[in-house]
Amino acid sequence: MNAFAIQLSNGCLASDIELEDQNTFQLLQNLKAIEEVEGLWKLHSLYRAGRIYLGKDGKGYVEAEFKEQRDLLVEPDHLGSAKHGDEVVVKRIIARRGRASGKVIAVIGKAHLFTIAYTHRDEEGRFSILNIRTGEPTHAVMEGMDLKAFKLGTVLKVDVDNDNVLEVFGQLSDPKVDEKISLALYNREDAFPPDCVTDAHDVESVVTKEEHPDRVDLTHLDFCTIDPVTAKDFDDAIYFDNETYTLYVAIADVSHYVPYFTNIDKEAKKRGFTTYLPHKSFPMLPRELSENICSLKPRVDRLAFVAKIELDRTTLKAKKETFFEAIIHSKHRFNYDDIDKIINNNGSEATGKVKEILTYLLPLYEITKRLRKARLQHGFDFRSEETKLSINADHLLKATQIETGTPSHSLIEECMLLANQASAKRFSQSADDEDALGIFRIHEPPQLARIEQLLTELAAIGLYVEEYEDSPSLIRAIQKEADKMGLASEVDAMVIKSLRQASYAAHNVGHFGLGFGYYSHFTSPIRRYADLILHRLIKTQLREDEEEASYLLRNIEPLCAKVSELEREATKAEWDFRDRKFARWAAEHQGEVFEAEIVEAGEAAKAVLQGEIKGVSVNLHGDNVMLFDKITVKIVEVNIAQATIMAELVEKLEKEEMEL
Repeated sequence: MNAFAIQLSNGCLASDIELEDQNTFQLLQNLKAIEEVEGLWKLHSLYRAGRIYLGKDGKGYVEAEFKEQRDLLVEPDHLGSAKHGDEVVVKRIIARRGRASGKVIAVIGKAHLFTIAYTHRDEEGRFSILNIRTGEPTHAVMEGMDLKAFKLGTVLKVDVDNDNVLEVFGQLSDPKVDEKISLALYNREDAFPPDCVTDAHDVESVVTKEEHPDRVDLTHLDFCTIDPVTAKDFDDAIYFDNETYTLYVAIADVSHYVPYFTNIDKEAKKRGFTTYLPHKSFPMLPRELSENICSLKPRVDRLAFVAKIELDRTTLKAKKETFFEAIIHSKHRFNYDDIDKIINNNGSEATGKVKEILTYLLPLYEITKRLRKARLQHGFDFRSEETKLSINADHLLKATQIETGTPSHSLIEECMLLANQASAKRFSQSADDEDALGIFRIHEPPQLARIEQLLTELAAIGLYVEEYEDSPSLIRAIQKEADKMGLASEVDAMVIKSLRQASYAAHNVGHFGLGFGYYSHFTSPIRRYADLILHRLIKTQLREDEEEASYLLRNIEPLCAKVSELEREATKAEWDFRDRKFARWAAEHQGEVFEAEIVEAGEAAKAVLQGEIKGVSVNLHGDNVMLFDKITVKIVEVNIAQATIMAELVEKLEKEEMEL
């Protein structure tokens, strides 16, 4: 369910309703579909909110959200204006016999507000408008314009309700249109509304200590930041006290600069996340904040929200964890390459302030190695590889690079994991504490059926696991066998696919992948709205502000649903853009032959090319291939609009041939 549907199901105050949902809320009040119970508005027992799915027969189905409910059948004449995937409120129809059914009385959340389409003419010369997502014909009209007059391949943004063209994006032949398509398909935004930019410019540009007398002054400590070389915003800084074994994780204090219900807060909540494309980021906060006053830049005072974690010298378990508002002054900005080089030469070339920082940073690195080793006794190390794309000035793919974790990544990651765990502990002391409310980052254990399917797929390549006690031991056994076969990264990719997605939740169930009983996201409020909410929640504890805490926790479940969905949308946009660049590259290499490896077998087989350009996935025409077969393929067809690449099998290769 979407956030509004959860509010209606759980109960909420009228003042909690988002601006865009207030008209619908009023409609439901008028229809008497919602009633006030103990001060909260919620759905009457005859009504249900949920997502509707339309079958090929035209009938709709609203899924049950609870075990005691049954799916509701919605006959075609009871659908109203609802479309597939919409969030709706249905009124149950009471019948003596037959299946549970209902009638849509309101659409409370549309699956799609618009369609991205393009002009097309087939081989017979017939003109049509095609949906870029599905390739199916759709409709579009533009007042005073015959769409046939547009150049073929013109990309249009079309209103789903009246088919009016809202915007002309450009031409499919222009690689620059890919960015607009990917962002629009997954509801990502580029430019900020003018009022947000104006408000951001009004925020202070310099931190003055005298204006923040209640904050802890940590400017004397040698904090540093460690980020990618291309980073423009710095969420986190660290400092470690060797004498007391105390780690300070300082996080940009975004909640100080972004109050509730302001223009910037509303836009951040709408975006949820920063979206990262290879050539550009689309931030959650205006750059005037994210890259300036909120960013923990070196050699300037900055406001921070700090997690102070005192570790036991022997066990490295957290003995004491406290949170407070502070002022810090980062003394140096490192990038990952800097730290890797320092670790390799043990800091022998360091001078000045860097040398001073290394007196705690190098011992901290040794501590994080121990932390990682202990963590992997319960969690997992998935040997997945990330492909980084380089885009040239013409917006075409020019190179790819495989990125793997290095010692510098591990150092900062373990520090952030400690802070994230500490923040979650404030709301739940274990995964069994079901009544505790907060905003948790959860990862549920895998479903038995998915694990059994994975074992069947692995058996086809001769990988068997016979003895295991539970899901964690099974996954470790699979990884061990994959190592023996030289298929570590390939099999890890399959394991990851078999697992549930991590998400945000109001109730804690632990984090399976990390092996943590409690976990949240505290360390990136510049780029994740969930972290901003967590900061606000912790501050209500520190200030004993029961009214604010009540508001946040009353709405925490719908908020978790919303940010989880926004996270998926941001990820899909990033992957869609990547696929579009791969498709354009493939179009330039149509007819050429490449070595490849099968990553999905069966009728819808897929292979990943093994050439200089990494990560390109191609579809095969149901050829008789096995998982992880080494083959050569010829690129035979590329669909730029849908970003798909078709290839045909040329021959199977022996392992030795691939190595040559």
